[in-house]
Amino acid sequence: MTRRLLVALLPALLLAALTATACATTPPPVVATGSAGRTASVPSTRPGELAVLDEKRTGRLVRLTVDSPALRATATVELLLPAAWRPGTRWPVLYLLDGCCRRAGPAWVSDGRADEVTEDAPVIVVMPEAGYAGFYSDWRDGPQWETFHLTELRRLVEERYGATGRRAIAGLSMGGFGALSYAARHPGLFRAAASFSGLVDVSREDVEYLTGQSGDDPGKLWGDDLAAHNPTALVDRLRDIPVYVSCGNGEPGPLDARNTPRDGGEAFIEAENRAFVKAARAAGVKVTARLYGPGTHRWPYWTRELERALPMLLESLS
Repeated sequence: MTRRLLVALLPALLLAALTATACATTPPPVVATGSAGRTASVPSTRPGELAVLDEKRTGRLVRLTVDSPALRATATVELLLPAAWRPGTRWPVLYLLDGCCRRAGPAWVSDGRADEVTEDAPVIVVMPEAGYAGFYSDWRDGPQWETFHLTELRRLVEERYGATGRRAIAGLSMGGFGALSYAARHPGLFRAAASFSGLVDVSREDVEYLTGQSGDDPGKLWGDDLAAHNPTALVDRLRDIPVYVSCGNGEPGPLDARNTPRDGGEAFIEAENRAFVKAARAAGVKVTARLYGPGTHRWPYWTRELERALPMLLESLS
């Protein structure tokens, strides 16, 4: 099913409502809107806010380099602006969170074709860097990813690009954990959440394995406070929003190349998703579960699942 058909399936009233919201005006955000590739350097004007060090726009895609007080470091953020975006317009927001184990910035456009999937979606898509194994958390001793994403970056997107308070969130793998954990830990901040092959019943083994890959000390992440971040432990807090979760079982599936081996990691994650879905249904959460059987831990599946989840995510923003 194509992205255009997916969006076309949404009720006409939804698109009209979103467009009406988008067309409301506000004081123009500070943004470079010139030709493709234009760069702007805008220093921070208030203590504790993000400083935009570099801004490049090519078509809908905006790539930012920011200096974050919460991270005490620079980070990369990518945005996809709606086709009708103009300075002074206002738009709902969809956050797309990356998985672990990357040092090259967000990958939803380069690997996941998010620009194609959301081409007709009347939202600002926000895709932030999240560290090699940052676990979408404020570390006890280390980077403050949660503050970076939900405070610093949220304010920047609202003030600079006209984002409204209507937000949905989705992510893959570690980003699936982040999407559900953020939504549960901050009730009312997001109107819908989706996880694709996510660590949704995260364990100490998950933390130790991934932080071991990055060379970080797992004790500096949560200490003994894992349950305060685990989506399955927090599932009661998701009752008020629609939730979408999907995962394969690790067996080679229809989007895998020939002779792809079994993916034990995806099989392990499927068990976490089954535990989450069971807990969510018992708690009365409006959960849509697509445990689709054959499929591995790879981008073609996450792109497909974003296409499938997008109507629900957009409807929540109307």
